[in-house]
Amino acid sequence: MRATEDSEILTLAAVRDPSKDRPGYALFNERQQLFELPRAKRQHESVSRRLREAHEATRPVRVMTDPAAGLVRAVEHPSDREVDAFLERRVLAEDVEAPHRIDVASLDPTTFNIVDLELRWHAFNLCRRTIPSYKKAKEVFDYCAAQSCHLPGPPDISHCIPFQYVIDGCYARAHKMRQIIEEEYNYCSEKVFSFANQNNDTLAVKANMWGGCCVFWWYHVAPLVRVRVRLQFLSFSFQIVLAMVIDPSMFTKPVLLSTWLGAQQSRTCDEDANVSMYSIQPSSAYWPANYAGTAFDTDPDYSKTHSTLVNYKNLTTC
Repeated sequence: MRATEDSEILTLAAVRDPSKDRPGYALFNERQQLFELPRAKRQHESVSRRLREAHEATRPVRVMTDPAAGLVRAVEHPSDREVDAFLERRVLAEDVEAPHRIDVASLDPTTFNIVDLELRWHAFNLCRRTIPSYKKAKEVFDYCAAQSCHLPGPPDISHCIPFQYVIDGCYARAHKMRQIIEEEYNYCSEKVFSFANQNNDTLAVKANMWGGCCVFWWYHVAPLVRVRVRLQFLSFSFQIVLAMVIDPSMFTKPVLLSTWLGAQQSRTCDEDANVSMYSIQPSSAYWPANYAGTAFDTDPDYSKTHSTLVNYKNLTTC
């Protein structure tokens, strides 16, 4: 089952104009999916104008989208009461760091993933409960993956996690896994965000685990954990702490941060796919609150998380 048309109040991250080889897109903070603007001239002008008005006024809009087709169908301006209620529910994250520009192809995985060597992010100073081994990290990953909505039987947690719906919902999946990692296993986690927020950059992933189609995003997020591993070199043994990502929507095991970033530049799906920036934030960060990736909303009571998990539980990717 694919997602059907939906009407929601959202905040606009950016509007991308059509180019010679690409249509125009609307990017929303509360959706990782890119939504194509209508191609018919009159409808395109109407939708684009209303989106730009809302963006300039930093005001939410009511949007009719078709996630299965990746389209914006219509845009309306919500009432003042609706806007007030929407904004009243927002709680922005604290201790936010600016994202870093990155060239994924030039990363050296032998050094980039070492927490104390190159990943000097403030979020890593907030907690020191490191996962003691890769074996334990795989146990945590497997438990999270076992809660997938596509598997038979009830999950062990309050809501199943729709890993099978890769098109959208990473923010809810990541937040539910954060709850598992921190409350069930008592380890630290952070959130790692990737962004395609420069020029016409796009994140592109081939959903090999869920049918093999190509999926396109403007951002993605997953839990980031610190894993202690023991290395042996000749007669010497030493330990390092690696940054690893827990993302069962894309992988079957924990992967290095550099591997996770690289998988979002599938040249098979889009020859111009590119990760513009990435950032590591406290695990309270939920989804971006602006296009630049310098502000984030939170979900302290997991209400937004659980609503999304329920809405997406029966949806599929390809």
